Amino acid sequence: MRIILLGSPGAGKGTQAKFIAEHYALPIISTGDMLRAAVSQGTPLGQHAKTLMESGQLLPDELMIQLVEERIRAPDCEAGFLLDGFPRTLPQAEALRRQKVPIDLVIEIATEDEEIVRRLSGRRIHPASGRVYHLHYHPPRIPNRDDQTGEVLVQREDDQEVTIRERLRVYHQQTKPLIAYYRDWQRTGDAHAPAYVQVDGSASVDHVRQQIIEVLNPWSWAQSRK
Repeated sequence: MRIILLGSPGAGKGTQAKFIAEHYALPIISTGDMLRAAVSQGTPLGQHAKTLMESGQLLPDELMIQLVEERIRAPDCEAGFLLDGFPRTLPQAEALRRQKVPIDLVIEIATEDEEIVRRLSGRRIHPASGRVYHLHYHPPRIPNRDDQTGEVLVQREDDQEVTIRERLRVYHQQTKPLIAYYRDWQRTGDAHAPAYVQVDGSASVDHVRQQIIEVLNPWSWAQSRK
C-alpha cells in the first residue's frame, strides 16, 4: 500500500500515521526525514539540498519530488509507504503525478476548525517533566497545577489560539486544495488515480483508528491477492 495522509494541523495525523506504520509494517516518509537522511548520507541530491538550505533558499518542488523518488527506491519501501506531510501544495501534487510516483490511496482525516482550536488551545504542559494535560479532556486535579509537583502548567506558543488559527489559515490556503484535487482525479476514472477516502477526525482517537482499519484491511487483503 502506498498512502498519502492528509488533514489539518491537530487532526491527529501523527498519531494515526504511527499506528498505520506499525500495524501494516509501512515506513513513514516525511520531508524532514528525507532531507535529513539525504544530507547525512551525502547523496548528490542531499548535497544540493544542503547548499540551498545553507543559503536560505526554499527547496523547489521538483527537488522535493526527486527526494521522494530516491527515498521510495529504498528496500524498506518495496511493500509500500506512508507519505505524511507531503505533498503540501498543488504544485507538489502535480509534480508527483508528472513523475508518475505511484500512490494507491489518499486518506483525509477531516476535522472542523473549531474542533482543532478546542483540542490544541486546551493543552497545558509541565515543562520540567513534559507531562501533558488538557482543560477539557484531561484536566489536572487542581486547575493549572501539575498533579505530581503542584508546579504551574504552561501553554506552549504553538498552542495559543492566534497561532493555531494562523496555521489553519495557511492549511486552507495551501494544502486543503489537495482534497479537491485528488477527489476530482479519482472521478476521472484514470487507472493511475489513487482512491480517495475521508474519515471523521472529530471522533475519538480509537474511533478514527477503527475507521482507518475498515478502509485499509480490505485494501490490504485485495493487494495481497494480486
